[in-house]
Amino acid sequence: MGNVKLKIKKGDIARVIAGDDKGKEGRVLEIRREDNRAFVEGVNMITKHSKPNAANPNGGIVKKEAPVQISNLMVVVGGVATKIGRKQDENGKLVRFAKKTGEIIK
Repeated sequence: MGNVKLKIKKGDIARVIAGDDKGKEGRVLEIRREDNRAFVEGVNMITKHSKPNAANPNGGIVKKEAPVQISNLMVVVGGVATKIGRKQDENGKLVRFAKKTGEIIK
C-alpha cells in the first residue's frame, strides 16, 4: 500500500457515517494502516469470552471495540462532521484543515 497519508489520526473525534453504528461519535483509539481500519471508543462493540488469566482470574465476558473501516468515519470539528484537506501553513509545514469551516486541526 505504500506510505499513504490518512485523513484521520489517533485522538481525533470521529462520527460513523455508515453501518450499524451510524451517527455514533467517539475518540479514535488506534489506527491500523495495513487494512485501513480504526478503533473508535464506544463504537462497534463486540462481546469477547476470555479465559482466566493473571489480569482477570475468573475469566468471563468482556465488551470491547472492534475495528471500523476508515471510509465509514468522518472527523468531527466544532461539532460538525467534515472532510479533511491538507495545505501548507505560513511556515511551509503541511497541516490538516476542515473543508467545511477552513479551521486548522491541531
